[in-house]
Order: sequence, then C-alpha cells, then structure tokens
Amino acid sequence: MAQTTIAVQEQASAMKYGRRVLNIALIVASGSMLAAYAAYAAEPPPGLLHKIAERESANAEAMSNYTYRQSVTLEEINDHGVVTGEYHEVRDVTFSPKHVRYEQVEGQPRNTLTHIKMTPVDFEDIRNVEPFLLTKDKASLYEGQYKGEETVNGELCFLEYVRPKQILSGQRFFEGLLWVRESDFSVVKSEGQGVPQIEKLREQNLTPHFTTFRKNIDGQWFFPVETYADDTLYFREWPQRIRIEIRYMDYKKFGAESTIIFGATGEQPQAQTPPPTAPPH
Repeated sequence: MAQTTIAVQEQASAMKYGRRVLNIALIVASGSMLAAYAAYAAEPPPGLLHKIAERESANAEAMSNYTYRQSVTLEEINDHGVVTGEYHEVRDVTFSPKHVRYEQVEGQPRNTLTHIKMTPVDFEDIRNVEPFLLTKDKASLYEGQYKGEETVNGELCFLEYVRPKQILSGQRFFEGLLWVRESDFSVVKSEGQGVPQIEKLREQNLTPHFTTFRKNIDGQWFFPVETYADDTLYFREWPQRIRIEIRYMDYKKFGAESTIIFGATGEQPQAQTPPPTAPPH
C-alpha cells in the first residue's frame, strides 16, 4: 500500500520518533520469536524443503483444475479503532468453454480509501504471495530453516522458515513460516510477509504481516480458505493501521485439464476487468 498525498500532508512530524521505536521493537520481537522456535528445533527431516516443494507442486496442479470465488476486503483504521475507508472486490476464478482458466470481477470494486491507495504490488501479493505455494519452480529461489514441530488443528506439523536467497528486481517473494503436515508434507498454514518492502526516495510501498489458513479439499488437497492481516504500516510521515480479509470459497473441480491464463477471458472478453489500481485521492 502507498500513502495518498492528502494523508501525508495531514500528518504531524511528531510521530516519527514513535515510529522508529516501534520499528525497533518489532524487529526485536520478530527475532525473539524465531529464536524461541529455534530453541525447540530438533534435526530436520532430510530434504525437507524439496519434499515440501514436491507436494506443493502437486497441490498447485490440482488447484489449477478448480474454480473458486475470492473476496478481498481491506480497511484503513484510525487511532480510535474506527474504519475510515474500505476497498472491496469479489473475483471469480473460472473456465471458458475452451477450458482456459481466467479471472472475472463480479460487479464494480468498492473503494472509499482516503489515506492509502492500492497499487499493482498489492494486487500481485493478493494473487501470488498471500496464497503462497512453494512449488518446485520456486524452491531454488528460497532457503529454509527448520524450526521444530507444532500441532495445528490436531495435525502434527513441521515448522519451516523460508525466505528468498536474494531479492530479484521486479519480483515479489514470501518470507515467513510454513506449517507442514508431517504425514504428507502438505502446507496447512503460512504466516509472513511479502518482500521486499519498497522504500525509495519518492516511493513507499509497504505490505502487512499476514496469516493464511488452508483447508482440506476433497480429502486430498490443502487449498487457501482465508488470509487475515491486522497490522500497522509505518510510512515516513504517518503510521497507518490496516486490516485485510481475503476469503477463498466455493471450490469446485472442473472436469477437464485446463490452461491457466490469468487476465485472459477465453470466450467472454466483455466480462473481464483487469486488476484495478485505485487512483490517488
């Protein structure tokens, strides 16, 4: 997310010191959390990252043959906990009669945001980072660190911290924790952030820390069902609390193999709307 010009002009510079202190506190807290996990970590299973990627690739292939609906709600919240603006859209991922998979926005997105604006980076994260799948084609770009075991919804899980080996220009990555079911290496939960955070002289594009939950679909696959974030983005001029809820619902298996062409409309060009970017306020 990026701040609007009006929001920057309205903010008093007195908040800068508080932002620095909170940033330091967040870094210390994050480091402490990972250190605590490391203290309980035994030896990792051999080739854990590779086994995760194998399972994630099968999961991604299966998911490419399902239709589903995705709803996105982003709220900006003031110091009193009051919602001051909202972005909301509903998008169907479906198939054309020629078996081409495409996205279709239902109706018009609703946008009443006043202090921040949605950017192409935000929409890319909504599509690829928040429902992150560590498939084989991505695995070579990441390094993993084993953090031990935890139980999630009665499932014994390996806990693996992943991050990009290096940041590549123009690309978005996931950095955070994966909860991996020990019985078959399925990821059942992820928690982290899209990186890099963009901090340039004339541009700031900050993204929140989020958690994505997955659910067993058709007794075999674990697909995302909810992404949730409630975080404060520390812009240079002003901290902005935001809350995001993304729901993935109505998974239905399509009967034939499909070709994935996001942004294409197949037989229905008039129905497709590209990922919108809200104009500055």
